[in-house]
Amino acid sequence: MNRSIRRNANRHSNPLLRLDLQRWRMRFVVSCIFFGFGVLTVRAAYLQAFDAEFLNDQGEKRMNRVDPIPAHRGMIMDRRGEPLAISTPVESIWISPKEAVSPPAPDRKGRPSAKPEQQPIDAPRIQALAACLKAEPEQVRRALADTGKTFVYLRRMADPRMARACLDLKIKGVHASPEFRRFYPAGEVMAHALGLTNLEDRGLEGLEFAYNAWLAGEPGIKRVIKDGKRNVVEELDLLRLPKPGNDLNLSFNAQIQYLAYRELLEAVLETKAKAGSVVVLDARTGEILALSNVPSYNPNNRSTFNPARVRNRAVTDSFEPGSTMKPFLMAAALEANVVEPDTRIDTGPGWFYIGDKRISDVHPKGVLTVADALQVSSNVVSAKIALEMRAEDYWRLLSHSGFGAPPGSGLPGEVSGVLRPYHTWRPIEKATMAFGHGLSVSLLQLARAYTAFANDGLVVPLTVLKRREGVIGKRVMSRETSREVRAMLELVTQDEGTAPQARVMGYRVAGKTGTAHKVENGGYAHNKYVSSFVGLAPASNPRLVVAVMLDEPSGRQYYGGLVAAPVFSRVMSGALRLMAIPPDARMDQETAPGQTTQGAAEAA
Repeated sequence: MNRSIRRNANRHSNPLLRLDLQRWRMRFVVSCIFFGFGVLTVRAAYLQAFDAEFLNDQGEKRMNRVDPIPAHRGMIMDRRGEPLAISTPVESIWISPKEAVSPPAPDRKGRPSAKPEQQPIDAPRIQALAACLKAEPEQVRRALADTGKTFVYLRRMADPRMARACLDLKIKGVHASPEFRRFYPAGEVMAHALGLTNLEDRGLEGLEFAYNAWLAGEPGIKRVIKDGKRNVVEELDLLRLPKPGNDLNLSFNAQIQYLAYRELLEAVLETKAKAGSVVVLDARTGEILALSNVPSYNPNNRSTFNPARVRNRAVTDSFEPGSTMKPFLMAAALEANVVEPDTRIDTGPGWFYIGDKRISDVHPKGVLTVADALQVSSNVVSAKIALEMRAEDYWRLLSHSGFGAPPGSGLPGEVSGVLRPYHTWRPIEKATMAFGHGLSVSLLQLARAYTAFANDGLVVPLTVLKRREGVIGKRVMSRETSREVRAMLELVTQDEGTAPQARVMGYRVAGKTGTAHKVENGGYAHNKYVSSFVGLAPASNPRLVVAVMLDEPSGRQYYGGLVAAPVFSRVMSGALRLMAIPPDARMDQETAPGQTTQGAAEAA
């Protein structure tokens, strides 16, 4: 063993052997280096020659981005060009939690490379950002909680000044994106007709929803280069310009709309009603000039948004119309030659029975002509006339007048109401439908049907858009029948009628009251009513139709002639004057009690 140890020691102590070993090691290391460079060169050549297109594409995908450019939503205007809905530029402030909490990369000497304002967000900066956002610091902390996310909204639709102030804090991960916010100058006055948009500027309710495709436009597209922190480094190309939405000119008159809403709100508060609606139509063109509901909501303040307030009751809710249907019964009877306006009918003691069901009037009326029966709203006369008619004749007139079908105005949520087939009517149903029980309508349907009495028997199609040319109506009754019923409806607003409070100074007015028990739990509620009035003016050459409905008035009065007719009078009076429609009544016609305006005109 000692010999071998001495032999190895002699070998390592030999200078030539040590030199050979060093050379061998150097050659091995150099060979490895050259081999590594060779592999890298071959790999680089391979990538450049064969995978260049793929790699370029992957690089572009990681750096090049296609960003949308929001399009300006079209403006909604009333018939006179007054803006009702406009879009204003705003900013949405957002944060990338992943970017905000990640520490900055150190430089070569191990020192932080970021400037002090680029440091990860800390408690003082959270406080500053929350103050800028006018929010609680906890809101910002919750946004930062999920560090895996790269996008969390801090505030949508912020004022551009707020966005600039937040960006000026130079807080890592905080960004702002341009958007548009919808603003409604009329607020709650036009809320149900216009509806509103969501945070993405898409229509949610009303005309904003119905005409969303027309108003929305098309967003533009641009190609940009972004760094790893999603910051735009350079805008490369504009691929498509944003196409702004189209403007929408409505048939509404903002002044009449405000008038209708003001008077309706006052009436609902005064009568302590659950709700109410008003519809104003141009009887000649079918244009909706106003449509109001109470309660309403402010589309500029989304905290008032709830289903009970958002519902467009004049369009989406149906009710039993009560005596406002009697003019259609009289028209059907006249068309079928069952009665004439001066046909006399005995009401007896003021009631009669059909089987075990009693039909009665509030007060006994004795013998009445058909015209007088409509003036005092006799249920007994109406039921007796209906029983003398074929059910098909009454049903046909109602169906042709638009009952049982959506009114087709363009407003979303229209209901059809209920009009059952005539062959299913039993005698008692035939009688009660004569005074508006056993069927249901919407207020918009009812207003449209009354255009038949304003247009000499023609029902015109409705529209929410401003009409620039004439419209062709659908004939549902003869000219003579329409004029005879209109003359009867003038009697309703005289002193002996049920609605003298519907009169308008200087104008002849025709209309009909309605007071119906509410349907509840399959029957009629004893002390809950729907009170209504539908009328037209000037009666000599009708131009406007106004329909008013109050749901569950709970004050001292609940009859349509006492709670709905005054609303009609004030709305009709203001609308006639706003539209500069000349008066058609003489002073003696207005002051002579009990004399019909039709009779006075003929006497003159």
